Formats: sequence, C-alpha cells, structure tokens
Amino acid sequence: MENIIRIKKAVFYGYHGVRSEEQSVGSQYEADVDIYTDFAPTSKSDNLKDTIDYHRVYQFMNKLLLEKKYYLIESVALIIADQLLLNFPKIKKVSVRVRKENPPLGGVVDSVEVEVSKTREELKKSK
Repeated sequence: MENIIRIKKAVFYGYHGVRSEEQSVGSQYEADVDIYTDFAPTSKSDNLKDTIDYHRVYQFMNKLLLEKKYYLIESVALIIADQLLLNFPKIKKVSVRVRKENPPLGGVVDSVEVEVSKTREELKKSK
C-alpha cells in the first residue's frame, strides 16, 4: 500500500530564470510535493518522530530555493527531489511539481510547470 503526504501550492519567492530581470526582480513560485512513506509506525505510536514532519519539509524547500539562483525550474525540481530523499530517510519516493507564475513568454500564460519523480533506489543509482 502506498501512503502519501501531499504538500500543495507551497508558495516561495525566488530569483530563478534565464533572463537577468528574473534573477534581479524575482518571481513567485509554487511547488507541490507528494511524499511516499510508510504510515504503519504512526498507526501504533501517533508520534511525529515516526513520520515525515511536513513543517520541516516546507522549511527545507524554502531554504533550498533561497540559497541559490537557478536558471531552470527543471533544476529546481530535481534539486528538491534529490535533497528531500537525501535528508529525510523515511521518504521512499517523491514527486515534485514546480510552477513559475506569470512567466515572461510575451503573452498571457498563468504558469509553466515541471514535474519530477524519483525513488530512493533511483537516487542511489545516480550517485
């Protein structure tokens, strides 16, 4: 059975993008994260230490998005996925969607979104 913790529409302000104005002015980004884990230990303990603390996950993602500028939201999504798997050992698989709000495309576009999914086994193979 798959157990999933979902963080939806987490909002961040960042300075990512290819254009220099994107990196100087910044933009709003949204992220959705699906965290695949095992709820069995929490069914017995009802204790936060036996699951994923999604407050810590949000704070961790926020720090990642603020500490470095990236050209591509593809890179942002991959970094988030890899770092969540590396830093939260109870995560078995993660899916990350990152949206750039109002991208500078020369037309009216609500957002551009990328998605990446990665398992702990895939992370080990890529290292």
